[in-house]
Amino acid sequence: MATAAQAAAAFLSFLSSSPSHHSAPSSVSLGATPVLSVSLRVAAAGGPRLSPPLRGRRISAVIAQLPTAWSSRAVRSFAMAELEARKMRYPTTGTEGLLMGILVEGTSGAAKLLRANGITLLKVREEAANVLGKSEMFYFSPMHPPLTEAAQRALDWAVNEKLKSGEDGEVTANHLLLGIWSDKESAGHKILASLGFDDEKARLLAKTAGEEAATSPR
Repeated sequence: MATAAQAAAAFLSFLSSSPSHHSAPSSVSLGATPVLSVSLRVAAAGGPRLSPPLRGRRISAVIAQLPTAWSSRAVRSFAMAELEARKMRYPTTGTEGLLMGILVEGTSGAAKLLRANGITLLKVREEAANVLGKSEMFYFSPMHPPLTEAAQRALDWAVNEKLKSGEDGEVTANHLLLGIWSDKESAGHKILASLGFDDEKARLLAKTAGEEAATSPR
């Protein structure tokens, strides 16, 4: 039976076959080089060690290489993040895309906490346009907008924090949202802060991260 990661990767490969134009819109200043370093290794002496970055990889490749410790909700959030980047006509998938992906997936503890505090997909889209600018009307995103460095840091943070906790279970969308919040210079953090998310809410989410890992569907 196909895993959730394989299913998500297959879904992404089936997406629209319309032509994609790879020149970035002048009005969007994402300013980050896409990288990939999701493959995970644990050092013999203990502690996480991430593989060297591989530049220019699309998010479906990230999904295909995700460690099995990622929850199905987190994997679906990744898939939705790329689609949201394309809807916004952005050349890359950044932390703002990951944030939108969490909200589109909608069933994780992270998504529920965001909605309970009035942080909706529509508000995040609007604030992303304020923070990053709007794309030109006739610009088309790449079919698979690659991850920005900030988005990669959010993934790495989520993996590292889960490993440091020493707890069993999966890395969840809760960890991913906390990873977005951890980078104060990222678009995702700025959007969250402008919509009322703060360190107190992050601490509340951190307390429930392990609980969701234990109950996450396969």
